[in-house]
Amino acid sequence: MNKKVINEMELSFPSCSSNEAFARAAVASFAAQLDPTLEEICDLKTAVSEAVTNCIIHGYKDTIGMVYIVVKLFENREILVKIRDKGCGIENVQKAMEPLFTTGGEERAGLGFAVMQSFTDRLTVTSKVGKGTTVTMRKYFSRRLTVNEQG
Repeated sequence: MNKKVINEMELSFPSCSSNEAFARAAVASFAAQLDPTLEEICDLKTAVSEAVTNCIIHGYKDTIGMVYIVVKLFENREILVKIRDKGCGIENVQKAMEPLFTTGGEERAGLGFAVMQSFTDRLTVTSKVGKGTTVTMRKYFSRRLTVNEQG
């Protein structure tokens, strides 16, 4: 079944930690068109934050590169968020997605992918060493009843 895209946007910015909050707010603002619940928007912001932080901390390590975000809204109240970097890539995606696994040293918890999975309906990660990583998240927003429908 083909779902109809009702709106989409693209965004790119340097991998500075100060841009993580911007990315989170930009995606949440765009997603607001689907009228999500407060809990749904908070979940989305958390997942985006984790994905962008991974680009900044792991993808580009001690350098600055570009982070790319594509967001698509579908008529069935689904949102697709694709966050990509052209950094160092992940050697073993399956291992990287294991909870508590990190290459970021003691200060990193290794829970980024687990958090992304818990706050979205579907998470896909593709990566090539030396080429970068793409995280694709899908989330379905519940249908909110209007005052008239609630009775």
